[in-house]
Amino acid sequence: MKLKSLLIFGILLLMISCVDDEAGQIIDNTPNIFETIAASPNHNTLEELLVNTGLDQTLNTGTFTVFASTDEAFENIDLSNLTNDELTQILLFHVITGKFESTDLSTGYEITNATEIFTGNSNNLNIYVNKSGDITLNGQSTVTTADEIAFNGVIHVVDAVLTIPDITSFVSADDNLSTLNSALTRDDQPDFLGTLSSFDSPSPFTVFAPSNDAFTALITELSLQSLDDIGSSTLTSALNTHVIAGNIMREENLESGMISTLGSDININASTNTITDQSGRIINIFITDIQAANGVIHVVDKVILP
Repeated sequence: MKLKSLLIFGILLLMISCVDDEAGQIIDNTPNIFETIAASPNHNTLEELLVNTGLDQTLNTGTFTVFASTDEAFENIDLSNLTNDELTQILLFHVITGKFESTDLSTGYEITNATEIFTGNSNNLNIYVNKSGDITLNGQSTVTTADEIAFNGVIHVVDAVLTIPDITSFVSADDNLSTLNSALTRDDQPDFLGTLSSFDSPSPFTVFAPSNDAFTALITELSLQSLDDIGSSTLTSALNTHVIAGNIMREENLESGMISTLGSDININASTNTITDQSGRIINIFITDIQAANGVIHVVDKVILP
């Protein structure tokens, strides 16, 4: 009987501790995201930067998922030459709106709170999540501790500071674009990565990125054995035909008609999200609006031929 009475008393104390005496409402004493970061012995630099940029207040309202870089991670990156706005964008690139525990994440693209600056629309930048093994982000950073629950979201500790992505960041990180990456970096090709990583003219870019399956289908279509069998000039012309320079054309901005690329002109049908190339082949756009800082990527199911 005495044990039962003590148990009931303990439950009552727990209930009372969770109730606001004046309002009669339940109180959750779980720290919010910033408070959790501030209490961590491994996130002193992140805490300081959040305060200096005013993002500590931002993370007090709303629900977020934060990829929190450790002090050791910040030691490996030089932030001294960044403006306050640039630093703010890097920090926001580690923040996704909504609560995504590790089981909620899947391989693919998420939308961060960072934005590109080329257009007046300030389109939010994407981040590539890979869950094929450990959770990695843009091929740069690995989640070392997942699912630190806060009152208004969740924190995943990461081992590197993510940098703002350009077009090539996604081409190199996305496993489904690995053949495209191999084509762009083939020894006999021009410096495509140098061009597509640039923030100077002719950027920004709209890139129609063929998937791995698209290249496999092309090799079969041309009765070849591998990517290496495609001639140098043919490959260069084909790759150029996938790039529109000087314009960010997100899905809502695509207009039907002929448009010039760095290679041949292509015919876009905005109502069906298709492209017709110079050979009359119809290419489907099946993933749209992968937003980088210097352009946007749409994934296509065939290689566009000049």
